[in-house]
Amino acid sequence: MLELHCHTTYSDGTLTPTELVRKAASCGVQALAITDHDTLSGCDEAINMASDYKIEIVPGLELSTVHNNSSLHILGFYPDANKLLSPLSDRIAGRHRRAQLMVENLAKLGYPIKLPKMEGGIAPGRPHIAMALVKAGYVRSPQEAFDRWLGDDQPAYVHYEKFSIVEGINLLGSCGAVAVWAHPYLFRGGKVEEVLPEMVEAGLMGLEVFHPCHSPTQVQNLKELCKKYGLLMTGGSDYHGPNSQGKEETTLNMLNLPMELLAPIKQAAGIVEVISHKS
Repeated sequence: MLELHCHTTYSDGTLTPTELVRKAASCGVQALAITDHDTLSGCDEAINMASDYKIEIVPGLELSTVHNNSSLHILGFYPDANKLLSPLSDRIAGRHRRAQLMVENLAKLGYPIKLPKMEGGIAPGRPHIAMALVKAGYVRSPQEAFDRWLGDDQPAYVHYEKFSIVEGINLLGSCGAVAVWAHPYLFRGGKVEEVLPEMVEAGLMGLEVFHPCHSPTQVQNLKELCKKYGLLMTGGSDYHGPNSQGKEETTLNMLNLPMELLAPIKQAAGIVEVISHKS
C-alpha cells in the first residue's frame, strides 16, 4: 500500500526517519513519501533504512506558500535535491525568523519560552513552539497552545513570509519535482475551484485527492477536477506520529491507497524503472 504524505522530526513530526520507516513497515506500507515542511533533510536517512524493511522511499517535501493571505501547501515529489539546497536554506531561515517572532509575541503576552536549538536542516514550526509552552507549564497540551495563542487567528500567530503559489510551483518545477496541491480543502483563502486554474497555469501537476480531512463529497469533487485539468491523483495520511500523550491523530496506511497511484507520478518525474528478467 501507498503513503504519500508523512512528516518526521526534521519538521513537525515526532518520529525520526528511521522510526517512521520501521512504523510504516509494521503497518504494511510498501512505498513511503517523506514530505517534511520546507526541507529534504530526512530523506537520506529514510532511504538508508528502507532497504532493511523492503520499503520504497519517495523523496519529497511539503513547500509552504501564501495565497490570499492564507497558507497553501504544495507537495513536491522526486526533486533534484542539489538544485533545492540554496532555495530551501532560505525557506528554513524564514521559518526560524517566523518562529522567533511568535516567541517574542508570547513574551509580550506574558508567556516567555525558550525554543530548543534546531540545526541540521530542521524546519521549525508552530508545533515546536506549542511543545515549548507545554514544557514551560503554561498549557497542558499543544492543542491548548494553538487554541489560546498559536492558531491562525490567535494573538501570537505570525504569517509565513511571502512566497506565492506561482513562486512555489516554479521552484519545484525548476528542480524536476512533481508539484501537487496538498489537502486542497483545508485551504482557507478561497474556493478550490477558483484557485486551481491559476495553479494549473503555473505548472501544478496533481492534487492530493485522498486525505483524512476530505469528505467523500470533496474526494469526488477532486477526482473530477483531476479529470478536467488532466492532473495526477495522490493521497496520504498526513502522518505526524504520536503526540506527547502517545495518541495519533492519523494512522499510517489508514487510507489503503493502491500502489497503482505511484506509477504516473514516477512517469511525470521522468523516472525510468529497471525491470530485471530472470531466465
